[in-house]
Amino acid sequence: MLDSLSLPENMLLPRRHFLQSAGLGLGGIALAEMLGDGRASAGATVAEPPAGGEPVLARLPHFAPKAKRVIYLFMSGGPSQLDLFDYKPALVQRNGEQLPDSVRGGQRLTGMSGNQSSIPMVGSPFQFAQHGPGGAWISELLPNTAEVAGELCVIRSMFTESINHGPGVTFLQTGSQIPGRPSMGAWLQYGLGNENSNLPGFVVLITKGKGGQPLGAHLWGAGFLPAEYQGLQFRPAKDPVLYLNNPDGVSSESRRLMLDRFSALHAHALAQAPEPGIQARISNYEMAFRMQSSIPEVTDLSAETEATFELYGPDSRTPGTFAANCLQARRLAEKGVRFIQLYHQDWDHHGGLPGAIPKLCKETDRGCAALLQDLKQRGMLDETLVVWGGEFGRTNYCQGKLSKNFGRDHHPRCYSVWLAGGGIRGGMVYGETDELGYNVAADGVHVHDLQATILNQMGLDHEALTYKFAGRRYRLTDVHGKVVKAVLA
Repeated sequence: MLDSLSLPENMLLPRRHFLQSAGLGLGGIALAEMLGDGRASAGATVAEPPAGGEPVLARLPHFAPKAKRVIYLFMSGGPSQLDLFDYKPALVQRNGEQLPDSVRGGQRLTGMSGNQSSIPMVGSPFQFAQHGPGGAWISELLPNTAEVAGELCVIRSMFTESINHGPGVTFLQTGSQIPGRPSMGAWLQYGLGNENSNLPGFVVLITKGKGGQPLGAHLWGAGFLPAEYQGLQFRPAKDPVLYLNNPDGVSSESRRLMLDRFSALHAHALAQAPEPGIQARISNYEMAFRMQSSIPEVTDLSAETEATFELYGPDSRTPGTFAANCLQARRLAEKGVRFIQLYHQDWDHHGGLPGAIPKLCKETDRGCAALLQDLKQRGMLDETLVVWGGEFGRTNYCQGKLSKNFGRDHHPRCYSVWLAGGGIRGGMVYGETDELGYNVAADGVHVHDLQATILNQMGLDHEALTYKFAGRRYRLTDVHGKVVKAVLA
């Protein structure tokens, strides 16, 4: 390696120094192998490269996976399960009555409604009907989702420990309420590697122009894992990835020459001190160079057919809309991107829910259904796990005074998500809440259980997917979680 750098003679390592360093390095490798270096995978294989690409290092899963990729449709803000998936006729009948103490059970409320002198229950003003072989109750606000109910596993008994947005979103994405841990997509990248050397294995798409709670990069960060596993945000702009293209006056040939020189310097530094961060920098520089051609191709929707645009709806022609991001997610899935995260904000309806939630549903309903239909007709749904849901649910009582323009507060005790494809049983409902929609009544699913189930479908044992940092081994599910086997096909 040093000879190829053509270094001056006075910079070459003495033979004795080289042999000493090499001996210690081999011993370190053997010791790491005996102790375990935190890798989850049993081995590694070199996958066939895509056209024009380089070989891709793909690590072996713990067991045969049911899914090859995950598309996570995250509804940031906490959509109201009581107005979308958890039909409660008793709540409608008792509209305006006080929440019984026996139901609340002394549970804490947020500071936004905890001091209310009156806690009036409020039923949904929207109509519900049953759909699919499992008879899932779905609101009139989601007509397109209702059409694909046969593909959905609706979990109505999710619960979490987080009662506010920041900790709630962070908990669901990283397994901890405190920022700094690796995100779910980073864990999958770490455990399984990348399938396409020309694209990142973890991509984030955020609907443009939305308000609500801010989304921080820690939600798709790598935490203490190597930086190469973090997610990359694609923006709906001429340059989807910032600072990727060459500056004016810098040719592609000049960029290649610069990278070659950087690689030589990094290789020399790596020989002096085996530091994983150096290798990560080399990999990131090379990936960025390849993405200069791969990203414009994958983000160009002009090659899509009229039938495809018709399926996703007119919004899909406008970059940055949720429908366009759903279509983009399908294109990324086709290219081998392993984890694709879509964020759609503004589901935080403390007031004005009857007027606000129909707009949010109109923005997302068709895209969600079209994504499932598109994946299925291309033969990809069986190997793609699609997840829909937010960080928590909403209360069965009104925040503030009861009115026609009511709102609902945060509610971590029970809420709804749905899964589709990727080895999940479609056309079923799992879990129950009580008749007033305040507590889980049967088959509760904790956030860590959902995370364990997602990893399981990707062929990873959540208890074995660990990384040693600061003296202890960490995992996405911390020391909790169990796979929800009842929802598996």
